[in-house]
Order: sequence, then C-alpha cells, then structure tokens
Amino acid sequence: MRDPDDDPIRTEARGRQLMADAEEAIVRGVERLGPQWVERTVRAVLDAAVDVDAEASATVLADLGAVARAATDRVLAALRALFAVDPVDHRATPLEIVRSLRREPTQLLARSGVPPVPRDQYETRSFPDDVYGIVPRSLADLGDEELGHQMLAWGIGKTTVLRARSALPGDRG
Repeated sequence: MRDPDDDPIRTEARGRQLMADAEEAIVRGVERLGPQWVERTVRAVLDAAVDVDAEASATVLADLGAVARAATDRVLAALRALFAVDPVDHRATPLEIVRSLRREPTQLLARSGVPPVPRDQYETRSFPDDVYGIVPRSLADLGDEELGHQMLAWGIGKTTVLRARSALPGDRG
C-alpha cells in the first residue's frame, strides 16, 4: 500500500517528525516522572511487605532518593542513545528501556532483605528479574496517561520511516 502523497522522501520526513515529537515527550516524561515512579513503587512494595523490619525499611527509605535519580539518569541516557541511532538499527523500544527503571529499586529492595512477591505465570515468564512485580506495563504507568500515547506515536513514526525507505530506489530501510 502506497502512502497517500506517494512521495517517499516527504513521507520519511513526516515519520521522522512523528518520532522526534514522541521522543521529546518521552524524555521529558521520564525526566519528570521517573524519580516519582521509583519512589512510589518502592514505598508500595515496602507498605505491602510483612517480613521487613523497621531498620531495613529505614535503610531503603534513606537510599531511595539517590536510587530514584540513578535509575532515571540511566534510563534517560539509554533513551537518548536509542533516539540517536537510525531507526533501522534500533535493537530496543523506548518502552523496553523505560521498563528497566525497575533495576535499581529491585536491587535496593533485595539488598535490604525485602522478600519477593508472588507473581503470576505471565509476569514470571515475561519479566523473570522483576521479583517485586513493579515493571511498568506502559509509559502511562509512570503517572501520566498522555505519556502512554507517545509509544504509539513513536511506533507509527518509525513504521512510516521504514515503509517510506522501502519505497525508495535502492531501498535504504
């Protein structure tokens, strides 16, 4: 199926703009919401845990701000690296990268002796390292419903770019 304007170069530019707009929104959203998500998630795990003593809980809370910032900074660097690469060379999606926000909070909770939580078979199989069941299912899980739509916009943009390239002589995509 051909693009309505039948101009692959213009179509690719339109796809790149969709991607760029979504990328900017995703980075801004993670900058703004990443630390809050980490802190909110760790506090929820602590609140639900029954076998955690007060000292361990205090240690987690004392380290929580630094862990939230480190996780967010790492994810932002990974997102920026992804967005700097040509779409044909992507090896991950922004959601896969954002889902890794769980890494540092998981390490903090485990180091403090917080026991893993029961998870269903799907969660266990899909996210084996997410022993606290905290992985964000979508970008909206960070705390902004509108952010969730950016993943769809980014995917449409990337698909538009790749399809436009495949219509060019010599197929660059």
